[in-house]
Amino acid sequence: MTGGRSPSRWAVVGGGMLGLTLALRLRQQGKEVTLYEAAPALGGLAGAWQLGDVVWDRHYHVTLLSDAALRRLLDELGLGAELEWTETRTGVFAQGRLHSVSNTLELLRFPVLRFGDVLRLGATIVGASRIRDWRRLEQVPVEDWLRRWSGARTFERFWLPLLRSKLGESHRRTSAAFIWATIQRLYAARRSGMKKEMFGTVAGGYARVLDRFAQRLAHDGVAVRLGCPVARVGRGEGGVVVAPRLGPAQAFDHVVVTTPSPAAARLCAGLGPAEAAALTDAEHLGIVCASALLRRPLDGFYVTNLLDDGFPFTGIIEMSAMARPQHFGGRGLVYLPRYAAPDDPVFELDDEALRARFLPALQRVYPQVGDADVLAFRVSRVRHVVPLPTIGYSQRLPPTDTSVPGLHIVNAAQIVNGTLNVNETVQLAERAAAAYAAL
Repeated sequence: MTGGRSPSRWAVVGGGMLGLTLALRLRQQGKEVTLYEAAPALGGLAGAWQLGDVVWDRHYHVTLLSDAALRRLLDELGLGAELEWTETRTGVFAQGRLHSVSNTLELLRFPVLRFGDVLRLGATIVGASRIRDWRRLEQVPVEDWLRRWSGARTFERFWLPLLRSKLGESHRRTSAAFIWATIQRLYAARRSGMKKEMFGTVAGGYARVLDRFAQRLAHDGVAVRLGCPVARVGRGEGGVVVAPRLGPAQAFDHVVVTTPSPAAARLCAGLGPAEAAALTDAEHLGIVCASALLRRPLDGFYVTNLLDDGFPFTGIIEMSAMARPQHFGGRGLVYLPRYAAPDDPVFELDDEALRARFLPALQRVYPQVGDADVLAFRVSRVRHVVPLPTIGYSQRLPPTDTSVPGLHIVNAAQIVNGTLNVNETVQLAERAAAAYAAL
């Protein structure tokens, strides 16, 4: 408080890592802050849940050595020293067999590609890691760019199955900035002088991170309203009014909505037609992510990429190959994600129907997993996760500051030169908070 003025009143709608970081920074600027979260617990996409007798992340997350923004935040929360680092291995299932491609020698022996193909693949990755002008790549279809750099055979046998698994047929409308952003993140450690990139997780996963975050917000005086879905945000008596579905409405000087763009368009009253269209027209991808607790770990690959056809999920992520075994009682924790358009019928399938599809596909790669080895199986469904990085996407960004005085929208749609991960989310929150410092 300066000059005898009362601190400005702010609300943040959405209690994921974006909303949490933003609420913390706004409070540190001396603002009064109220955080609204529809779910009974904080976290959003980073939230934790119980799978059998294990509490772990609902979706798979990893911290890289080069994730500077996230690591600073974890240090601030007193958790930086609890990061556990692992050098992971990567597998590829191709031509009906599982192959390790965890180092250069193994990649050179990869039977799907010839020696010259591997060289062009490596040149593509190294070349992309050195490109700085992502805006130029945003004007080029990802398929055209990869064919030009890697060659037709490498594209068809290596890149195309990966693009389809991540993006479906939407890869045809995706720009080369998508693959550039992925490579940039993985190579960030090497550019900073580190010899290799390490993957890390906080002991206890994001359940521990979110518990510590909640403690910090309470200590700092942020009012957190859990289980409080918001029905409407718009101008009203006394400022910008947040109206929950249940309970009294409250007026604030500023409100920041951090929900995905389609939800923000429904919540925010008074937006102009062009603003609303920018929020609703962006093509989004969602995720159906199954978690399976197994009697024992798999073969030690953190990621198993799937190049053969016929799989109902994107890849196989074994968290027990990265996090220390004691976190899972010596058992295996595996994620089976499928990225899909929000209207994909897969979102309508219940857990048992997905189990009937997913487990035989997992056994196709890892036949040692019997039905009785699956101790628990649970599915998360989120229809709007991230906008598709289509050609020229940065020219169609939804506005951060809207035409409604005091109403702001900050979400994954503003991530234009990176991939959706917790580090990018924290960076987005930090930039937004800096822009609001003087308000």
